[in-house]
Amino acid sequence: MATGHTDPRRRERILAAALDLIAEEGVAGVSHRKIAARAQVPLGSMTYHFTGIDDLLHEAFTGYADHVVTVFEHHLAGATTADEAREAVTDLVHTLSEGPRRDLILTQELYTLAARHERYRELCARWMRHSRTLLEHHFPPSTARRLDALIEGLTLHRALDDTPSDRELTREAVARITAAP
Repeated sequence: MATGHTDPRRRERILAAALDLIAEEGVAGVSHRKIAARAQVPLGSMTYHFTGIDDLLHEAFTGYADHVVTVFEHHLAGATTADEAREAVTDLVHTLSEGPRRDLILTQELYTLAARHERYRELCARWMRHSRTLLEHHFPPSTARRLDALIEGLTLHRALDDTPSDRELTREAVARITAAP
C-alpha cells in the first residue's frame, strides 16, 4: 500500500469504498476495518482522515447527495420552456429509477439515517433545497416543492415495482403537478 505522500487520492478512495459497502451491507454493516480493506489502505488511514465512523459516513453521504444534485442539474440545465422542463423531469424520474440499484439503496440508507439523526436530516434538507432551487428555475416555489416530492415518490415506486409505470404515466403526473391552477 502506498503512503499518503504518494497516494493523494486515498481520502476519495476511502469515501468511495464506504459508499460501496453501504450499498452492499447497509450502514449497520460498515466498519473502519471493512472500509480500509475495500479501499486498500492501512487501517490507520481511517483515523488520520476522519474523526470517526460518523464523520466518514456523513462526508460520504454529502458527496453522494451532491452527485444526485448534479444529476438534477444535468437534466434541467437545457430546459428553456415549461414544456421542456416537464420533459426533463420525466427523463430525470426514469433515469433515477432505472439507474444503478446502488443509488436507490444509498438514498434509502441516507433517509433512514436522517429519520434517526439530526445531522443527516440537515444533509437531506440541504439536498432538497438544492433540488427545489433547480426546479424553481422553471416552476413556482410551491410547485417545485410538490414536484420534488413527486420525483422522489415516482422514482422509488418505479424502482421497486415489478411492473413499473411507463413514461406516459410519469409525463401525465408531472403535467398535473405543474399545471397552472
